[in-house]
Amino acid sequence: MSLSKPKVLIIVANLGTPDAPTAPAVRAFLKQFLSDQRVIEIPKFLWAIILNLFVLPFRPKRVAEAYAQVWSNDSPMREILLQQVAQIQQTLEHSNTNFDLSIVPAMTYGQPSIDAILKDAETQQFDHIILFPLFPQYSATSTAPLFDALAKWLLKQRNIPGLSLIRDYYQHPLYIQALANSVRDYQQLHGQPTKLLMSFHGIPQPYADKGDPYADRCRITAAKVAQALGLSDEQWAISFQSRFGKQEWVKPYTDQILKEWAEQGIQSVQVLSPAFSADCLETLEELAIQNAELFLNSGGQQYAYIPALNSRSDHIDLLAHLLEAQLDALKSQLQA
Repeated sequence: MSLSKPKVLIIVANLGTPDAPTAPAVRAFLKQFLSDQRVIEIPKFLWAIILNLFVLPFRPKRVAEAYAQVWSNDSPMREILLQQVAQIQQTLEHSNTNFDLSIVPAMTYGQPSIDAILKDAETQQFDHIILFPLFPQYSATSTAPLFDALAKWLLKQRNIPGLSLIRDYYQHPLYIQALANSVRDYQQLHGQPTKLLMSFHGIPQPYADKGDPYADRCRITAAKVAQALGLSDEQWAISFQSRFGKQEWVKPYTDQILKEWAEQGIQSVQVLSPAFSADCLETLEELAIQNAELFLNSGGQQYAYIPALNSRSDHIDLLAHLLEAQLDALKSQLQA
């Protein structure tokens, strides 16, 4: 009699995206996203007033127009996530024949929904679930909401499967190598700039003050990439983008440092955004378009955005490697 293979669900997840580049779709997405108290820590009652009276009536139209500039057949983030999952699945299925693997994409906000994925898992009787957030640097604002969704689901389960959570990989050698390779590949075609700016998505400074390790992890990532590229301190810098609201965020700010560089006579800049595993609105519109205009209008001469790792083979190798380590650890647990 042949024994059945252990069933393992791998959830590969990113933050989320609207269903369409329209104001109604963006409004629905922003309402879900900005209602999460992991993201906005203002008291719930007060934030509900601000969100519904001042944010949702006005912001969706502007954001939808920005999305329209980068939208193709679908949202870039969702398209890339689907590509990543397909390539990860192809890699893992060849090397992990001892498991019955299901590898699925998920989003914290929007579709495909992490909640829907978990609800569907109830009927599948998985022996183990691996949750893999595609955030290289852990933050309570990005990674933790996925853990929250899993925790809420577990409360309702009688037969709880085994669980593995990949927290982050901000200084993994393969991650640093892939980032450095992406810079080298880009500069081989387009030349080397005066400055390389590594711009990370920001978080409010009070979040960092309360113990969120994200900003420190970003600084470690940036320093290791600069070291891998052999850059001197004068050739690169780190910054943080995508501020929202009036409170102080972690510094230095990307837009301010670009403006200062241009005014100081720095003529050429290339920007890399290591916090993003897939290109999205914040990279393709904010970094590649808005900040390019800012730098050039402030006196700079050449500005370029280096794409995120997306579906590069070395990036897929990294993601598959992290998952293979989890599967290797499961072999002795799940197999007779």
